[in-house]
Order: sequence, then C-alpha cells, then structure tokens
Amino acid sequence: MSDFQGKSVLVLGGSRGIGAAIVRRFAADGAKVVFTYNGSQAAAEQLAAETGTTAAATDSGDRDAVIARVRDSGPLDILVVNAGFALFGDALDLDPDEVDRLIRVNVNAPYHASVEAARQMPEGGRVIVIGSVNGDRMPVPGMASYALSKSALQGMARGLARDFGPRGITINIVQPGPVDTDANPEDGPMRELMHGFMAIKRHGRPEEVAGMVAWLAGPEAGFVTGAMHTIDGAFGA
Repeated sequence: MSDFQGKSVLVLGGSRGIGAAIVRRFAADGAKVVFTYNGSQAAAEQLAAETGTTAAATDSGDRDAVIARVRDSGPLDILVVNAGFALFGDALDLDPDEVDRLIRVNVNAPYHASVEAARQMPEGGRVIVIGSVNGDRMPVPGMASYALSKSALQGMARGLARDFGPRGITINIVQPGPVDTDANPEDGPMRELMHGFMAIKRHGRPEEVAGMVAWLAGPEAGFVTGAMHTIDGAFGA
C-alpha cells in the first residue's frame, strides 16, 4: 500500500460505491481526506464516522459550488473527481435539461475542479478523474450522452497534462468497466449481457478501482500523465 501520511486529498463524489472505496483507501493510508456528497447524506455521515474523514455537501452540477469547494480546500496534494451522473434512454426521447445536467456533472465539474485545484496545488500534485470504458466503446443503444461525457474527459486530460506538466502535476483518467455497486450490482438484470463482452466474467470491485487510483496518486506514477487507464476485465477489448 502507498503511504499518503499527511497528504491533503479531496474526493468529489465520495459517499458510495467507487468513491467510498477511494475515500477508505486514502484514509487507511494516512491521508487527510475530505469528500463531497449530494443526495446521500446518511451514507456520507456514516462513512465519515467510520474513516475519520470529513463529508461536505456539494452539488457537482453547480459550477460555482464545485469551484468554491476546491478553492476553499486549500492546497491539495491529490484531487479525485468521481462524481458522475448517468442518463440512459433513446436520444430522441431524453429530456434536454437532463442531458445538460449530465454534461455539467460529468464534464464541466471535472474540468473546473481540475483547473481550480491546479491553482494552489504544490509541485508534483495529482489529479485523477473517474471516467468509463464507455468513453472508448459503446456496445449498446441508449447511452449516447453518457458516452459523450466520458469521451470528453479524454481530451480534457490530454490538454491539461500539457498545461500542468511544467509543475510536475499529473492528470489521469481511470476508466472502469462494470463494477459491483448499488448503481450496477453484479446480480442485476444486465449481468449476462455485460459479462458476455468480458474476458474476466465478473464485475470489478470498488477496491480494485481504488487501488489503481492510489497507484496513480503515488510516487511511482510521477511520469504518468494525460493517459487513460482502463480497468474493465476486457469489456472494451
């Protein structure tokens, strides 16, 4: 395990699933962790009590709230952007306002959070954004807006890597495939379809994604930036 003793970490979207696993990993490794939540107050308070971390209510669909949260967190060693919004259905039928919210949460928030964090981040800081294998591959209908948002993160990371590189600040995208969470349980109705695409025929575990995040945040990954890191059991192979 990496040693993050004394490091300042902010996780946007940390109350459940992959985000909670990331909070637990950094807290166990000695970091000072603040995480945000929006609609899961009870889960956030329980996680904070269990891990000795701090939960902060923040709507990732509100640009100014995201910027303020990052700015008020002071100089961060590590920023992890995990908050996401999923919207599925025929593109001809979806509510345009819901599509716009998806883009605010999945694209605008990561961009503005990353830029704001870099303003105060010390040399060698880390920015890690949770994307999706669907940024590379979309094998089923009804997910166009979601795929759009996750593909956008790829261009963002490549561009910001150039902007942040002179200060040794890295930015990377972690792209999970199916992961066993409340939002996508392994025993859910899509199980057979998803596993049919995969070489390792199971859902990933949130702790496996957190492990990849921890490596990217650690000293061994200082030369890794502007890159996509897929962890999907070969779903997108």
